[in-house]
Amino acid sequence: MTAHGDCDPRFARVREVFESQFAGGEELGAAFAVYLDGEPVVDLWDGVADRHTGRLWERDTPALAYSCTKAVTATALLMLAERGLVDVRGPVAEVWPEFAANGKERVTVEHLLTHQAGLPAFEHEVPVEEFEDQAAIADRLAGQAPVWEPGTAHGYHALTYGFLVGEVIRRVTGRSVGAMVAEEIAGPRGLELWLGAPDDVAARAARLSAGDRTTPRDGAAGDTTAGDGAAHGGTGGDGGPGARPAGGPPGQGPGDLLYEMAKASLDPDSLMNRAMANPNANKLKGGANHPVILRAGWPAMGIVTTARGLAGFYRDLIAGDIIKPETLDDAMRRRVRGPDRVMIVDSSFGLGYMRPALTYLTPPKGAETAFGHAGFGGSLGLGDVRHGLALSYTMNRLAKVAGSLRAYHLAEAAYDSLT
Repeated sequence: MTAHGDCDPRFARVREVFESQFAGGEELGAAFAVYLDGEPVVDLWDGVADRHTGRLWERDTPALAYSCTKAVTATALLMLAERGLVDVRGPVAEVWPEFAANGKERVTVEHLLTHQAGLPAFEHEVPVEEFEDQAAIADRLAGQAPVWEPGTAHGYHALTYGFLVGEVIRRVTGRSVGAMVAEEIAGPRGLELWLGAPDDVAARAARLSAGDRTTPRDGAAGDTTAGDGAAHGGTGGDGGPGARPAGGPPGQGPGDLLYEMAKASLDPDSLMNRAMANPNANKLKGGANHPVILRAGWPAMGIVTTARGLAGFYRDLIAGDIIKPETLDDAMRRRVRGPDRVMIVDSSFGLGYMRPALTYLTPPKGAETAFGHAGFGGSLGLGDVRHGLALSYTMNRLAKVAGSLRAYHLAEAAYDSLT
């Protein structure tokens, strides 16, 4: 099998890994793109975009990249902070007065960006009628009390992150995150990246499938058997370390973090699943493939992008073309690290960006320098200022709860190709 696209000879190992993952039956359709010092060195794609129709994955096939969205949303807010329109260290209530209810008057914008706000899940079910009304969803969070004292712990706000940060942006600019991304990030740079996909983009988007390698099923957002954060770094799955054996969750047993994470993923009442499954896109036919989800542009998981488009975002970000280098440097600084209240295993965050941890597994060369975000099922966006590296992986076969090492292996090959 020979993948479509271009690959600089220096990155031949990347092509080998990409093609081997198709040959091994790990993929349906996928794409991987790399920029080095601003220049394209890898742009590969292969497989099928829709397993039902046999529609092929093309050069311009976009895919829903789930929580890769969070880094783009964070960047939009940081742009406003640079202009003096948002005080990252100031109270959220300064721009969103209703948010101060139920003891949240001291919650800061930084708490939102670093998953410390104590609002990882909705108290009540979000109805389908609100799926495209982000302000109404945010109002629900404004009325809630935190489940832990903000600033004292961190726990992955899988879906609420977007509605919280997005409402701050809307209160300051009068625009949705999607509109700001289109007007100030993707549009001016010609990036194939949409937060709220137009009809023509949604029509050619890859159709997501979840399940094992031989019997995938469609949909997946909100699936309580698969957690967004657990898929972020490759803590197992696809035959990797921690892959779940037939006998039960991976790990050494009670007390082992990987075991406890897998156990939580199987409990529909766990904080993990309550954070991941509400709003529940599976209420719509086709789950996350439904036009409502692709169109809504949820600021935590709604980005529709090509691998080239998302890698181009990181190319411009590390070049200082979106926010100032000093802003990015500060945003990359780890604010939290260690066991995650929601994901159980260790996570680490700067201002909206994931830093290397079990939930964002990074090759050794990038262990201290990489940043970005990954998404449910295994998608990945990564930047590395020191190495001049920007890369992204998108696909439509979603990994199970233990995650996937597909993106890790591709990133590892890219780092190993550096001289």
